[in-house]
Amino acid sequence: MQETPTITAAEIARIAGVGRAAVSNWRKRHANFPTPVGGTPASPEFDLTQVEQWLRAQGKLPELATVDRLWRHLATAIPSPAVGLATVGHLLLARHRGQRSRATDPQLVPLLPDLDALVEELGPQGAFDALWQRFSAPGPGRPFATPDDVTDLMVALADVDGSAVLDPAAGSGAVLRAAVRAGCASAHGQELDEGLARLAGLWLSLRDVPGEVSTGDSLRADAFTGRTFDAVVCHPPFGVTNWGDDELGHDPRWIVGSTPRTEPELAWVQHVLAHLRVEGHAVLLMPPTVAGRRAGKRIRAELLRRGHLRAVVALPPGVAAPHNVPLHLWVLRRATPEAPPPQRALLVDAAAGEPNVTYPRILEVWRAFVAAPDAELEEPGFARAVPVIDLLDEEVDITPVRRQPTVTGGDTGVQLANVQQRLAAAVGNLPALVPRVTPVDDSRPAPETMTVAELARSGALQIIGPVRTGYSTERDGTTPGEGPPTVLTGQDVVSGIEASGHDNGSLAERIDLQTGDVIVPVAARRLASRVITRGGLLLGPGLFLLRPNPAALDPWFLAGQLRSTANDRQATSLSGTRIDVRRAQIRRLPLEEQRAHGEVYCRLTDFESTVREVTALGGDLVRLTADGLAGGLLLPERDER
Repeated sequence: MQETPTITAAEIARIAGVGRAAVSNWRKRHANFPTPVGGTPASPEFDLTQVEQWLRAQGKLPELATVDRLWRHLATAIPSPAVGLATVGHLLLARHRGQRSRATDPQLVPLLPDLDALVEELGPQGAFDALWQRFSAPGPGRPFATPDDVTDLMVALADVDGSAVLDPAAGSGAVLRAAVRAGCASAHGQELDEGLARLAGLWLSLRDVPGEVSTGDSLRADAFTGRTFDAVVCHPPFGVTNWGDDELGHDPRWIVGSTPRTEPELAWVQHVLAHLRVEGHAVLLMPPTVAGRRAGKRIRAELLRRGHLRAVVALPPGVAAPHNVPLHLWVLRRATPEAPPPQRALLVDAAAGEPNVTYPRILEVWRAFVAAPDAELEEPGFARAVPVIDLLDEEVDITPVRRQPTVTGGDTGVQLANVQQRLAAAVGNLPALVPRVTPVDDSRPAPETMTVAELARSGALQIIGPVRTGYSTERDGTTPGEGPPTVLTGQDVVSGIEASGHDNGSLAERIDLQTGDVIVPVAARRLASRVITRGGLLLGPGLFLLRPNPAALDPWFLAGQLRSTANDRQATSLSGTRIDVRRAQIRRLPLEEQRAHGEVYCRLTDFESTVREVTALGGDLVRLTADGLAGGLLLPERDER
């Protein structure tokens, strides 16, 4: 951290909550206003401590929360705010481990009282999360992190439950945090920026997640040479011209051939494959031009020919930086050398959809493809399992929109009629699903509540889990031909889709779910819950199981109470990544009233699912109608009146 933190006139105005002109007036009218300590005459810089003292003496400094006051000083760190947060993060990590580390940086000493107060209030992890929130907000010197909804989709496609995960372009750790939310066993990364690498590693350490984040250039100075991982998930840098092609011309990582100088993203693809165990999956966020550039044709062809490239997904525009580019996801699988290559690759064009509707649909079609990789799979205008031989043409262009089938007039009419019927049926069901509720008098006293932890102590429910990953000594109990039992995952609960996981032996213990169990993910951006309505499922990793005593607690009432906005704030960590369901508050009501509330929440859940279906079908209707009219395959019906 710099010896004297400084701020500009614009930052002074922001601190005091005034316009910049007011700061100029203060400098002219008040002889005791702090003098500049740096900068230029046109853009002077002032000592932060002196400015705060002057503003406080003048009554112009708003009272700040401890975390905001602490962050203001850390944000002036040089060379970046990341360095300031990382410096404090190491002190917080020491306290998390029960050590009393002393600050060696003289600039940290004045901040220790505020830091101690924040730790006393929130604990070391909560203090780091609170400061992390402010670091993650847009501002100078703070990079754009990959959004959580995108990283959650990426790790779901890679199926990281119980896996050792690598991100070789970790940034501040957005992908690794998503992997932790999805129940990975360990998280590893490498990042060129030292401050960001330290932050990503600290986040993992404060949560006791096994793994490490190394500093350095992954392509030029690979920190994981010779190591392979169950899954690799990565948002590599785009368009880097000086990526080391001269010194890496014959690198052993180029398993499908040397990478052209103008194709740095394909160098990352090969780097990722080199660190992927056989049959492991990798997901990379890529610019769309890589799917069709002529210079990369040979590499794309080899990836397809050898069975490494399994899917390309076109995402809606603006979902991640750079926001003006509609990005792609590449899904890779390290093929078994002696096995015959797969016959098809999946191409998904989700560019026209809304992310909250499209992402679950992408997962569903990917899982259907994985279950039957050589079968025909086609959702016109959205997804198609394309024969690899068809992709190995003159251009080897794997842009999803260019490989969608040509739709005939008859096909369009049939598809449109089918979508219209399904949409009409879904919309027709909505009125009956709207919950019937009555407003109450605002003057009524606040309801009495108990926390989930208190309910557990009273015997009203059991808290089971979360299940950790490992290797169980128990057999799965299936008979030949049945296959492994189905596992409910956190992504299933959050996305509202059917259970999709399978027990591959990585669950440390097998917990059978019973009808009436309430499931809550440990790691999620918002508190979500699901009531189990059928047996035959196993509890996946990273999930709380709440098993109500039916004589004291209705499961649907419990699930509905958990999903309230108040409980979302109460139980979710400040960083929005961790759920402590024990802190959630549940109203105290007689069992009969609970059941009445539970019936409403059950209806509300059906309503939510139907709205999701209507949104997806509405998108299909718009696309099919627009495509049919534009291609001359549909005609407007004329009003004969």
